[in-house]
Amino acid sequence: LPVGGRGVRAVAGILEQVVGRGADVVLGVSGDLVARAESRGARRAERALVPAPPLPVAGPRALTRAALGVGDDVVLLLTVARLAPQKGLDLLADAAGALRSKGILWLVAGDGPLQGELEGRAASQRLPVRVLGRREDVADLLAAADVVVSTARWEGQPLGIQEALALGAPVVATDVGGTREVTQDAAVLVEPDAARIAAAVDALVEDPKRRADLAHRARRRAAQLPDLAATLDQLDRVYRAARGDVGGTTGPPSARPDRGGGPVR
Repeated sequence: LPVGGRGVRAVAGILEQVVGRGADVVLGVSGDLVARAESRGARRAERALVPAPPLPVAGPRALTRAALGVGDDVVLLLTVARLAPQKGLDLLADAAGALRSKGILWLVAGDGPLQGELEGRAASQRLPVRVLGRREDVADLLAAADVVVSTARWEGQPLGIQEALALGAPVVATDVGGTREVTQDAAVLVEPDAARIAAAVDALVEDPKRRADLAHRARRRAAQLPDLAATLDQLDRVYRAARGDVGGTTGPPSARPDRGGGPVR
């Protein structure tokens, strides 16, 4: 992962090799991390199933928007994320600046070490960004949004995107880590670049039919994603295989985070 200086990353790489070669099984949260583990000498690597917890039923869209003070004429973008370097908040701010004239309001739900920095930049540059802080009504916010946006620089199997798919929200996301494994064709995926993010959002805002199609694809894809039972089944199988129990196998290869997925090769 792109964290720390050169020395930290060098030490981390050595530790990955030691741990990976010594482990019976390595579980990675995305296909690229599984491949990384194998390149570090892991004897057996598999993509972990990481389901998002079920969301409560969302409240009426109109009521949520009214409570936020957002009229029907406002294009509401939403990002739900921990406010940390991983989430590409600089890209979010730059993209928001590029969309300033489009009549958008970009809500950011979440807290973290970069919350103050994002709030300060939004205020000083008069960006159409409102930082909500930590929220317990994420389902309501997702249902109220016109487009859900992820600007992350790296990801595993992003829970926020899984939640957006479950609510049938149109999604624009950076094509990093395991994001494509989660969304497949149910989102607009772009490089982690502010101009590309802004262009994708703008195109989607101007195309109601495309948004409706993505909403349909999102619900369909959400129904295919693993649940807690699938995760428990996977862990049971992996532990049995590691202990050498009869019937404990890593199963057939699979590159998709669907129900009951197996190893990624």
